[in-house]
Amino acid sequence: QVQLVESGGGLVQAGGSLRLSCAASGSIFSINAMGWYRQAPGKQRELVATITSGRSTIYADSVKGRATISRDNAKNTVYLQMNSLKPEDTAVYYCNIRATTAQGTSVMTRDYWGQGTQVTVSS
Repeated sequence: QVQLVESGGGLVQAGGSLRLSCAASGSIFSINAMGWYRQAPGKQRELVATITSGRSTIYADSVKGRATISRDNAKNTVYLQMNSLKPEDTAVYYCNIRATTAQGTSVMTRDYWGQGTQVTVSS
């Protein structure tokens, strides 16, 4: 099984910065991709950023130039550095990984989600 533990959320003033971390553990054979999504109350979950095993990245237009996603393969950890935060960045941020697991003869690749960490940006 795979578990994700997120940290780094909290309250920050507009213009401030924070770094979110997500560490994966469990019976992981390989991690194909990692990413961050966010969901504000009453709104659809949306992509923030993703990074592949080859470190190719994708960013939402709303965070381009302000966010940087990175990963530490040795620690099975993904980070999201966000600068120049805006009130519209307020949301619950969810870590996502696409991982391959192996249990006996069973091999499966699927997405796993963290519990979410609250980010609140005050004006």
